[in-house]
Amino acid sequence: MTRQQTVLVTGANGKFGRHAAQAFAAAGWSVRRFDRKTQDLTEAATGADAIVMGMHPPTYDLWADQLLPLHQTAVDAARAHDIPVIVPGNLYGFGPGAGAMFGPDAPQTATNPLGHLRRRMEALYRDSGARTIMLYCGDFLDDRASGNWFDRFIAKDAWKGRIAYPGDLDTPHAWCWLPDAGRIAVALADRRDSLARFEQVPVPGYTLSGRQMAEALARVTGAPVRAGQFPWWQLQLARPFLPVLRGVFEMRYLWSLPHRLDPAPLDRLLPDFVPTPLDQAMAKAAAALPKARSSASRRDFAAA
Repeated sequence: MTRQQTVLVTGANGKFGRHAAQAFAAAGWSVRRFDRKTQDLTEAATGADAIVMGMHPPTYDLWADQLLPLHQTAVDAARAHDIPVIVPGNLYGFGPGAGAMFGPDAPQTATNPLGHLRRRMEALYRDSGARTIMLYCGDFLDDRASGNWFDRFIAKDAWKGRIAYPGDLDTPHAWCWLPDAGRIAVALADRRDSLARFEQVPVPGYTLSGRQMAEALARVTGAPVRAGQFPWWQLQLARPFLPVLRGVFEMRYLWSLPHRLDPAPLDRLLPDFVPTPLDQAMAKAAAALPKARSSASRRDFAAA
């Protein structure tokens, strides 16, 4: 009888962690959920075949103190048991000058504080020798309202026929459908023994401009959706009172920096992977938004 594989998921109630836990369970893995308050990560990983690093400082203002120590615990656990740790990373390390295609061959040029911390976090895994699957993810699209840019700010009024886009309306921007990222994590964990010690895998997802996002939402909601500019001035007024907004403004440039994620590494490693079609993902994301035009429409699109 084949031994059931086990994954330890940290941050299993979070955005990436929740979808990873669901995907591993659906694939027949035994899923352990790590409790940061009561458990030691290295001890909790005993007997596991892989770790999902879903823990992350909840707000930008905590990055400087918490980001590297938090990831050091994952490095220590992965090294102690010689098992891979799957890290869902953002794109902050690339920065201006990295070119329009982000991936393993693109230079990481970010020098701003959050970008520099992101580069140091990645170097921590690479230089430690820990078995690492580093996923590069665009901005998240989720099947529930989870406080991402999409559902909290951009598309919260999509059912009223408008979105508020935070950058240039014609600039391509990378988006990650979280259920697909979870499936990719499982597929890579399944073939972990054939991967490089430090494997870098962009999650291609969808590349959309603001106007293209509005067009996709119009298709799945069945009514026109207009793309307008996000009111940054409102956040500017709140900035003196909310330390987290410093990071939000620091990373604002990414919304007007043309970029997409290199599909070649994923095509090489998982040639049979079939991503969720854009409109199917957008329909599920739209169904989670508030104030649908009708309950019937919301039910229909949620089932799409």
